[in-house]
Amino acid sequence: MRHATLRQMQIFDAVARHLSFSNAARELGLTQPAVSLQIKQIEALAGLPLFEQMGRVLLLTQAGTILLGHVRTILAAVTDADKAMDALKGKRAGALRIGVVSTAKYFAPRLLSVFTAGYPGVELGLTVANREQILGMIQENALDLFIMGRPPTEPAVRAERFAPNPMVMVAASDHPLVRRKLTFHDLSGETFLMREPGSGTRILMEKLMTDHGVLPHRMIEMSSNETIKQAVMAGMGISLLSRNTMSLELSVGRLVILDVEGLPIQRDWYVVIREGKHLLPVAEAMVAFLKARGEDLLSDAIRTLPPRRNRHVSG
Repeated sequence: MRHATLRQMQIFDAVARHLSFSNAARELGLTQPAVSLQIKQIEALAGLPLFEQMGRVLLLTQAGTILLGHVRTILAAVTDADKAMDALKGKRAGALRIGVVSTAKYFAPRLLSVFTAGYPGVELGLTVANREQILGMIQENALDLFIMGRPPTEPAVRAERFAPNPMVMVAASDHPLVRRKLTFHDLSGETFLMREPGSGTRILMEKLMTDHGVLPHRMIEMSSNETIKQAVMAGMGISLLSRNTMSLELSVGRLVILDVEGLPIQRDWYVVIREGKHLLPVAEAMVAFLKARGEDLLSDAIRTLPPRRNRHVSG
């Protein structure tokens, strides 16, 4: 494999991502025969088949899977070298890869839009995933920065707070609990809508229910905040959500924040970097931007919160 070219590795990576010669060719601006030829050459260098055709489905072989990990390490190292050289040249440009938890997708584009206005040469990559998946990306050092609500204890990270993240209980506007002063005991017997396992919002909701002895009538699992909001508006149940995810629905009265003693729970948004990771100037600029401007840019979304009544934060 020592004679494989960087271009051959890029082609192999593209085919492995798409599991399609034609889609990889389209991405790379090559013809399909050219891609097929390069894959045959890299298979010859490896001495083993890297792909196998199962009917109409293209799959990686065991050798292909092993080689792919090494190839991606090499390509990532080359990308890092390019970024390091750009930094040494003093460029306000380069690639910036950011991962955000699902809840942050409602405001992350706004933050990135304002930032890139001052850094027009930056090539941004935004990955949205649930908390469990983001933790895996931090462990693998897969991206430059991460935006999340609760930094991990493992692996070691640098975490910088940049904005509040109030968690509130919401219901449809015609729900019987609306416009009442409530305790957690009043929530027993309700149907709760919650995210999938691994979601930070679900972890918090389950902890609140356990800590306060809430006995739900039913718990319904849904895979996204959008689905949960639609279900709450349809009267299927109530849910705990970040205030930052539903400015529109609250402003038009489709959702209502329940006045529950102990809520909202005031959490925070953090920008997280794997400990020991060398950040280029543009990434450090993003961290500084979030710390300086993040709270102001999110403040419009939390102006209409009801007054807190004896807020209790546990854990």
